[in-house]
Amino acid sequence: MYTTSILLSSIEAVKKFVTLTNSYTFPINLTTDKYKIDAKSIMGVFSLDLSKPVTIEVSGEEGKEFISLLEQFKPQTQN
Repeated sequence: MYTTSILLSSIEAVKKFVTLTNSYTFPINLTTDKYKIDAKSIMGVFSLDLSKPVTIEVSGEEGKEFISLLEQFKPQTQN
């Protein structure tokens, strides 16, 4: 299983992310301290606290490639 943190800080980012996840056939999940939801569900994504980064979980070799596509959603760290 591959995991990484992403930040979906705007409505547009959520729309773009859900559109991206729906273009893949393998399961993609978002997790927080309390919840695990299907990342392909826009209602599920909006049900999470998006003010902080969430963790994405993907299985298999496809997951490794998918995780590399998520750089655009990574939380930005300040120097």
